[in-house]
Amino acid sequence: MARRQPKPGGDSGAPVGRRAMLGMLGAGATALATAPYLQRGWENALAAASQVDGTGLTGLLPNPGGFRYYSVVGSVPRKDESNYALTVGGLVDRKKTYTLADLRAMPQTRVVADVLCTDGWRVDDTPFEGVKLADILDDAGVRSPGTAVRFTCFDGAYTESLTLEQARRSDILVALKMQDKPITHAHGGPVRLFVAPMYFYKSAKWLSGISVTDKVVPGFWEERGYAIDGWLDGADRPRAA
Repeated sequence: MARRQPKPGGDSGAPVGRRAMLGMLGAGATALATAPYLQRGWENALAAASQVDGTGLTGLLPNPGGFRYYSVVGSVPRKDESNYALTVGGLVDRKKTYTLADLRAMPQTRVVADVLCTDGWRVDDTPFEGVKLADILDDAGVRSPGTAVRFTCFDGAYTESLTLEQARRSDILVALKMQDKPITHAHGGPVRLFVAPMYFYKSAKWLSGISVTDKVVPGFWEERGYAIDGWLDGADRPRAA
């Protein structure tokens, strides 16, 4: 999960008219929640609006039972089979570049987990499918003194990180599908990270680069106060030595 950075002045002194508008939109969204067949249409509308929203207000609108849409930049380029590439480098034996076809040809793993955001929303039992991050690391060959993995994204701004031990878990994916369909652009497609045992901000959208490093490099939101290890309550995490 990533939220837009608030602009100076934020919502302090927000006009009553804007608050009233948000209230009416919120009531409409709540009504939509009672009609499940309209939920997908509401999600699609939020997705489209978020792509051109320079204020971050779309992130405040309720979306009962569904995902919210965030970006830390004004717009994100679209990638597909013709121009997508995932590069792997840093402390590896073999630098690699994967196309979408390359990733689809590798063994696929399906993970079903609850998605939780630090903002409080959640989507239960969400299936993700893709390549185990551990398989990609093994394909490149991690060299000493590699102990962590850094992720970059083709939005040009977002970054994330994991320890090497975390990255090798079987529930960490370079994901190509979500809810049994190809990941859409709004959801971070065509390829995103999925870190099942951690809060959703760790699951970087629009994944474009994987780099093995000799230490953990704090990601975009960690640099702004978020926990570096975003474990969910009850997650099967390693015990302290």
